[in-house]
Amino acid sequence: MSKIAIVSDHAGYELKEYLKPFIEKLGYEVVDFGTYSPESCDYPDFAHPAATALEEGKVNLGIGMCGSGNGMQITLNKHQGVRAALCWLPELAKLAKEHNDANFLVLPARFITKEEAQIIVETYLNSTFEGGRHARRVKKIPLNISVEGEVMG
Repeated sequence: MSKIAIVSDHAGYELKEYLKPFIEKLGYEVVDFGTYSPESCDYPDFAHPAATALEEGKVNLGIGMCGSGNGMQITLNKHQGVRAALCWLPELAKLAKEHNDANFLVLPARFITKEEAQIIVETYLNSTFEGGRHARRVKKIPLNISVEGEVMG
């Protein structure tokens, strides 16, 4: 069974709790990285452990959410090998997986309904990376770059 990290801050907490049983019904094991209440908190405190779990292969994919999705996406993308995509439409989620091999879906909790979130999540999980020319492009995403723009290590 594939494991999916799920993570939010306080703004995404209600949506995270709503999506967990839905994702489990789709046949995935959900690993919750918090937050564990709607109390105000800092999204990096939860995003970093979820991203690390993905990097270390403890989970296969991730789904994150915060108010706009921006803070969560920015934090997740600081990690090597994490390709987090902010998606507010099913079409964006499909393309993120098919063309960018996105391994972390990020949702803007304050800008989509719970029903829209379900459709986006299901679309993302049912999509597959197409490879081909897209694989070539994904390989060009540098892990570390110098000030001069050269790939390091």
